[in-house]
Amino acid sequence: MTPENVDVYLAEAKARLSSTTVHVSICCLRRITRYMVPGLELDWLAELAKDLALVAQPRSKFDRFVLPERLIEGGLTLIEEAEHSETMTKLAQAIKVRNALMVAMLGFHPMRRKNFAALEIGRSLVKIRGRWWIVLSAAETKENRADERRVNKLLIPLIERYLDHYRPVLIRPESPPSALWLSNHGARIADKYVATLIGATTLSTVGVKVTPHLFRTSAASAAAVYGGDNPYLGSAVLHNADPRVTLEHYNRATSLTAAESFRQLIRQYEKK
Repeated sequence: MTPENVDVYLAEAKARLSSTTVHVSICCLRRITRYMVPGLELDWLAELAKDLALVAQPRSKFDRFVLPERLIEGGLTLIEEAEHSETMTKLAQAIKVRNALMVAMLGFHPMRRKNFAALEIGRSLVKIRGRWWIVLSAAETKENRADERRVNKLLIPLIERYLDHYRPVLIRPESPPSALWLSNHGARIADKYVATLIGATTLSTVGVKVTPHLFRTSAASAAAVYGGDNPYLGSAVLHNADPRVTLEHYNRATSLTAAESFRQLIRQYEKK
C-alpha cells in the first residue's frame, strides 16, 4: 500500500472487515514498516490511522449474547446425539463429542482461549479424589495469579468418556501424550482453531456463533442476572484482578432484567 493506492486498499478492507479491524491493521502496518525500513516517511500513514480511529466502532456483542445455560445445554445435547447415533463413524462421533465437550466445559468454566486450548491431562487438568480440577500456574495466566477451578460434577462422566472412548480414536503415534484436545489428525489443536471449532459448534446447536471470549461475556452477565447481590462474583468467575473489568456486563444484565420486567408488564395490559 502506498499513498497513491490507499483509497483502493481501504475500500477493499472496509468491504470485508469491521472499522475497528481496519484501524488496528493500519496501526500494525505502520509499526512493522517502521522497524523493517527505518527512516521511511510514514507521516501519511500516521494521519490515516488517526482518521480511522475517529470512525472505528467495535462490533456489538449483544446480538451474539447467549446465557451459559443455553450453551451448556447445547453442548450436552450434541454429546447425546453423537453417542446415540447409529450412522456416524467412530471418528465422526469422536470429533462431535470433542467439540461439544469444549462448549459444555467453557459454559461452566469460561477460561481464556489460550489456557483452554493448552489444557494437559495430568498437569493442568488433574483428577484429585474422584474430582477433576483445572490447575493453572501464575506463569500461565494473564493476571499472573494461579487459577484453580474444580470442574463441575456434571462434566465428570463426560470427560471420562471422552478420555476413555473418544480421545483414543483421535490419537496417532506422533500425538502429544498429554494434550486434552486433539485434532482429527491427532495433533494438539491450536488455540485459534479451538475458537473456530467452538464458533461452528455453537452456531449448529444454539443458532449463534459464540467465540471463547463471548463465553466470558456470557458468564459475567449471568453472574449479574442471577447473583446481583454479590458484586464481585463476575470478577471471580473470570479470574479478573480488577472487578471494574466486568462492569459493562453488569450494565448489560441490568438492561436485560429491565427488558424482561417491561415485557411482563406489557403482557399484563394485553390481558385486560
